[in-house]
Amino acid sequence: MTNLRFGPAIALALGMACVSTAASERRSFNDAWRFHKGTAEGAEAADYDAGDWRRVTLPHDWAIEGPFDPKYNARTGGLPVHGTGWYRKAFPTPAGDAGQRVAIAFDGAMYDAHVWVNGQFVGNRPYGYIGFELDVTDALRRDGGDNLVAVRLQPKHLASRWYPGAGLYRNVWLNVRPAVHVPQWGVAITTPSVTDDLASVATATEVANHRGDAIDVRVRQTVLSSDGEPLTTNTQPLEIAAGETAEVRQRLAIEEPSRWDVESPYLYRLKTEVLSGELVIDSMTSRFGVRTVEFGSEFGFKLNGRPLRMQGVCLHHDLGPLGAAVNRRATERQLEIMKAMGVNAIRTSHNPPSPEQLELCDELGLLVLDEAFDCWRKPKVPNGYNVFFDEWHERDLRDMIRRDRNHPSVVLWSIGNEILEQWTKDGWKLARQLTAICHDEDPSRLVTAGFNGYPQSYDNKLAHEIDVVGLNYKPMFYPDAIGREPGFVIYGSETSSCVSSRGVYHLPIEAYETHPSLQVTSYDLIGPKWAYPPDIEFQQLDSHPSVFGEFVWTGFDYLGEPTPYSGRDNETDGYWNKHWPARSSYFGCVDLCGLPKDRFYLYQSQWTEAPMAHLAPHWNWEDRAGEPIPVYCYTNGDEAELFLNGRLLGRLTKGVDRTPVKVDCYNWPGGDLESRFRLRWDVPYEPGELRVVAYRGGEAVAEDVVHTAGPPAALVLKADRASLTGSDDLSFVTFQIIDAEGNVCPEAANRVDFTVEGPGRVVAVGNGDATSMAPFQATTRKAFSGMGMAIVGPAEEGSGAFTLQAVSEGLAPASVKIECRLR
Repeated sequence: MTNLRFGPAIALALGMACVSTAASERRSFNDAWRFHKGTAEGAEAADYDAGDWRRVTLPHDWAIEGPFDPKYNARTGGLPVHGTGWYRKAFPTPAGDAGQRVAIAFDGAMYDAHVWVNGQFVGNRPYGYIGFELDVTDALRRDGGDNLVAVRLQPKHLASRWYPGAGLYRNVWLNVRPAVHVPQWGVAITTPSVTDDLASVATATEVANHRGDAIDVRVRQTVLSSDGEPLTTNTQPLEIAAGETAEVRQRLAIEEPSRWDVESPYLYRLKTEVLSGELVIDSMTSRFGVRTVEFGSEFGFKLNGRPLRMQGVCLHHDLGPLGAAVNRRATERQLEIMKAMGVNAIRTSHNPPSPEQLELCDELGLLVLDEAFDCWRKPKVPNGYNVFFDEWHERDLRDMIRRDRNHPSVVLWSIGNEILEQWTKDGWKLARQLTAICHDEDPSRLVTAGFNGYPQSYDNKLAHEIDVVGLNYKPMFYPDAIGREPGFVIYGSETSSCVSSRGVYHLPIEAYETHPSLQVTSYDLIGPKWAYPPDIEFQQLDSHPSVFGEFVWTGFDYLGEPTPYSGRDNETDGYWNKHWPARSSYFGCVDLCGLPKDRFYLYQSQWTEAPMAHLAPHWNWEDRAGEPIPVYCYTNGDEAELFLNGRLLGRLTKGVDRTPVKVDCYNWPGGDLESRFRLRWDVPYEPGELRVVAYRGGEAVAEDVVHTAGPPAALVLKADRASLTGSDDLSFVTFQIIDAEGNVCPEAANRVDFTVEGPGRVVAVGNGDATSMAPFQATTRKAFSGMGMAIVGPAEEGSGAFTLQAVSEGLAPASVKIECRLR
């Protein structure tokens, strides 16, 4: 693929896959594992006695169990992410003919995985975020006895800049295939030509022949509608030599295609069959979408020919109180919350995501910037990916692209984040090599990277080696970057880095980095020295429409990196424990449990059309009677009126009545900002009701109300879903401490205890407090800013309804009923 960036526009038409099986069979391999934390001499041997090891079901993250301890480094969450862990599992040899192939596929293993079957070493993979498959056919027993798979993981200290989790934290599969079959990730789908009348579907299909002789087959492919109706078919012959893999390319046409779009994410299916004569000897189904993507220096980004501003967030891979262990519902909930904020794009910071996340982005209509690496050869931490880069980077990058290339949600490949080679004269050589790998593996998509060095990334020519240039925290340099290289396509690959604690407000309002409480004010103004309030990015993007969007750091709070409460006690070990017990991020627009902070509504006011209004802060200021309290309103209305106990305090016009925003950022030379994106009143405090009404065109369209809350009186539970299906399904139950009138008590910290009646269990608890040392795997939690969460799911013993009960001393209890049906 040639470098297309220097043309007036970059136009791509893509199609996309997610594999299921028919003749080939993919079986869950998650049950009946045994786990041991620590060294275990000889544990790879088939006859090793692991009878006293703990039984676990995958996905499993051993580190989230804790305990929190400063010796584990607050940078990675203060949790035991390093050490040695062993997993063992017995399984029978799959029934079938002698020519079939059997493989174990790991969606991810954290990290430096070594795998044995029946004592025979079958392979290893260092990078914890990459999926891999190991053919174990030749290691299987043929005498009717069980096989034994053993996996050793050895994550090292100082191997990550954030919480990586530990263990077999993604799904594991047993793949059983006939001797002639389509291998893992063996079907590539693109749509090189798309009009309203016709879409051309191009496929490249690999077929592997493990027989001892050559074979002639036919590959038949059928496009199915979303409801399974056959639309078009193509069949091509293929000759495959013994022991070889051959490729066949085919074309199909879809009349009047339905487009995959952020508003209507339509998904087709491609059925691929391998036939010998009239016998189908292998079959699989792949999902894909029909849509066009264009990048251009003049217009930025277009989806299906329509200009679209990317309203993106960066997401780390952990799931808050659940840790890194993949759960489809928890991932879906994260994405649903982001969509409610107005998000239409996700950056997988800074690693390949779980397959489930991409499947859900396909279904929900979220664009994805799929990222490979956080570093190249130059390390950010001593034992990071740099240790494996030279040996593994090409294999890891190609495998990521082969796995993810058929997802319609994926629009860009990212080869790196803030890589230190930006500051070297020859770093461009690696950028060129990695870009070439991407273009070779997938000519249909462009390549990007996130650069925090400006102008270094330009001066040293790294930016010239990629197709789309990401700038991290550089809104003030957008005009210079545009003028310096007019043909470059640029965007904000990481923005804002504002920090806050949900429901916490410190007065007076000022720009500071730390506070004795180890919390951060939720007035949405504070950040580390490189960061700035969201208003600056809004302003710069409005002024430079060719900059096609931003990816906020971050959508969710995540474990580890407790900026601004960081700093090294010891340069040798690199601990970030200067302000212990701060142990997780404050960057999120929602907290670690997914409960919205005020900043969620600031972005919603810019990114959504449905009328909304939000007030901050709470209205419990008994020790400040008569003192002016800054009151903010975030709204997508034109104007807003504020009332205190029914008295009108004033009507403000958005964009006209500006709000002073203090900026303390070395990346922003413009000084303090007069923001047009938030409204402010300074209100002398008196208890009662504070109400805002938002207007559009003179008509009231939205309102928000906060009340002065009385003493805590009761608990209330709110489940996000009252019906569950499957043993791994979850309901996220928010608990609130309320007064006698039903108002949330904004400073309540009551302890809440949970019990379950019926076939259910408490999977985890949390409250969004970045300083809490209480374990997530528990049945008790204190409220933080009046709220918290219990995550519940089915018990193993069976289906049926269960009831979650919550009690707290001195408060009226609460309960919620959850229906559950196991598959």
